[in-house]
Amino acid sequence: MNFLAAIAVALTALRVNALRSFLAILGVIIGVAAVIATVSLAQGAADAVEEQIASLGANTLNIRPGSDQRGGRRGGAGSATPFSSDDVDALRRDVPVIVAASGTVQGSVTAVVDGVNWPTQIIGAHPDYVEVRDWVIEDGRLYTPQENQRSARVALIGQTVAEELFPSGGAVGQTVRLSGQPFEIIGLMAERGQGGFGQDQDDFIMAPISTVRERVTGFRRAGVRDPVQTIWVEVTAGEDMENAELEIEEFLRIRRGIEPGAQDDFSVRNFAEFIRAFNETENVLGLLLAAAGLITLLVGGIGIMNVMLVSVTERTREIGLRLAVGARRADIRNQFLIESVVLCSVGGVVGLALGVGVSLAAETFGPAVGADDLSVAVEPTIALIAIAASATVGVLFGFYPALRASRLDPIEALRHE
Repeated sequence: MNFLAAIAVALTALRVNALRSFLAILGVIIGVAAVIATVSLAQGAADAVEEQIASLGANTLNIRPGSDQRGGRRGGAGSATPFSSDDVDALRRDVPVIVAASGTVQGSVTAVVDGVNWPTQIIGAHPDYVEVRDWVIEDGRLYTPQENQRSARVALIGQTVAEELFPSGGAVGQTVRLSGQPFEIIGLMAERGQGGFGQDQDDFIMAPISTVRERVTGFRRAGVRDPVQTIWVEVTAGEDMENAELEIEEFLRIRRGIEPGAQDDFSVRNFAEFIRAFNETENVLGLLLAAAGLITLLVGGIGIMNVMLVSVTERTREIGLRLAVGARRADIRNQFLIESVVLCSVGGVVGLALGVGVSLAAETFGPAVGADDLSVAVEPTIALIAIAASATVGVLFGFYPALRASRLDPIEALRHE
């Protein structure tokens, strides 16, 4: 019997016992659907988080003051002596691996235009901040170092602020009041969209750090001239980030007068490390999901084996008759093996369709249950692996029933009632 004829006979046998065939492949359907749905949702979430981390910059470092300790009492994070604009200049000037650096001061503010107000966050930063964060100015210009130095009341706004305050467009050149003071809008930032954690990355106003510090937030710290809350630095492309981090830490220890062996009163965050740690976590999660899917498919395979053994028993006389009229034992074995593979393959295809449907439904109706940032990513490779795995299960769990059928004695099989 040729291969195509064997498949035709297998489909006929499965169609005759449609209900039993469906119950047999139900475990495979559920297993494949569960794997596709969970992997798709996990991959979608992973892509969103990785995009959010990557948006911070793979060659970007974030420097913050640590905790202060006086006697036996320890302050919280950020309680140590803050950095200053002079520290930012020194990093940019004296650390060779740094190509750009900016301090930041942030706070909340209500922007008012012609009686329309919008609460948002304001970022005070040096001009290098746009380069460090790899932001793009869609319209207008960036403020100059001179404007930053003289605390000019100029600002750049994000797309969300522009849509709320200037729905008709033309934001650049307009005036917005912040903390009761007029600011000229000199630039509009390009859209960055929603972050991986659901935050709106376009809902902000950016202005010179000296302006924000002196006119908006009033951020001060005794003994520190021109304090900044956070320093962002961009490392030269191609540099080893760990070595750059060590070089910056050593420079800051000397600048802040920290004795050898003493604990740092600042922290340097390497976002490349975040990405690497996240990738490792994602790999472990993938292995766990794959293991869960394998167990489910194995359970489905056991069901396939049971059904095929019952089928061999029910069709004993048919097997004996075919052997008696000249069928080879290999033909009998291949016939039942093909039936098992077809069963599992059909279950895999149906499970794939069901899993994709569940994933898309979750993404579509997620906002209705408060999951606004829920996204899915159906990987074609995962889909192909799922189908191949289901077919492999058919071979593994169908081989014993097929072998048993091929070894039946034709005379005893014909006598079977």
